[in-house]
Amino acid sequence: MLKATLKRGIRFAVQRSFFWNLLQATLLPAARYAKQARAASVHVRPYGDMSGLARLISPDLLVRNGVFKDMRYPEMKAIGSSLLPKILGSYEREIQPVIERICRKAYVGVIDIGCAEGYYAVGLARRITGAMVYAFDTSSEALRLCREMARVNLVADRVITGLDCDIGVLRSLPLAGRTLIISDCEGYEKYLFTKDSVPFFQHHDLLIEVHDFLDIQISSQIRTLFAATHDLECFESIDDIQKALRYDYPELKALDLATRKEVLAERRPAIIEWFYLQSRHPGEP
Repeated sequence: MLKATLKRGIRFAVQRSFFWNLLQATLLPAARYAKQARAASVHVRPYGDMSGLARLISPDLLVRNGVFKDMRYPEMKAIGSSLLPKILGSYEREIQPVIERICRKAYVGVIDIGCAEGYYAVGLARRITGAMVYAFDTSSEALRLCREMARVNLVADRVITGLDCDIGVLRSLPLAGRTLIISDCEGYEKYLFTKDSVPFFQHHDLLIEVHDFLDIQISSQIRTLFAATHDLECFESIDDIQKALRYDYPELKALDLATRKEVLAERRPAIIEWFYLQSRHPGEP
């Protein structure tokens, strides 16, 4: 009898709005707070002994290793990515062999779509001394930093910045020969690289960061679009734990594993692919 009465009471309660109002005012906020507290605790916990970072960050903010070694940062700031891997020179080490190959090619132009503070735009301007570099980003702060980085690295006369970039803007650029186009634009590549735009890209090389975690069809679309015009190489990112365990730089030797992970972390939401596409008919009109 008691059990049946209890069931009737519960059924009556859940059919009334006051029950849900009470739940919304008490238990649900508490549950949301607990979830937020758990998430916040991940970010505020200490990460080992950070005193060793003085070995990494020099007063002149020079990149310490990698393909852009000795490039100078104008200030301790990166846009849309972690700064410390860039200062160390470990940033996107997965594609550094490709970047090194790119730097040995006679590109007359580099277009960087999603340039952020200028890591690649200025780095390639330093390494490919005959190339004009066109750097685009939707962030005005990113473009300010990119221009400042170009200035302090003495390549400001060859780095031109712009806010918006679509196929119309690309067609308006005064490209006089073989050009490298870099794309890291958080899924916008799906709309930039289309059947209609392929004729423009077919004579240029491309380095595209593919964001399948935003739309799983992007990589398939790009593979299909350029199958007839480009040779494609694919590279995958590795996770931050593996970087902490594997990467060996002199500046990391005094750091414990937790701190190494913080220094090297790029915090990607998923495994990322980069497509390096080389035109089979480069530089043709």
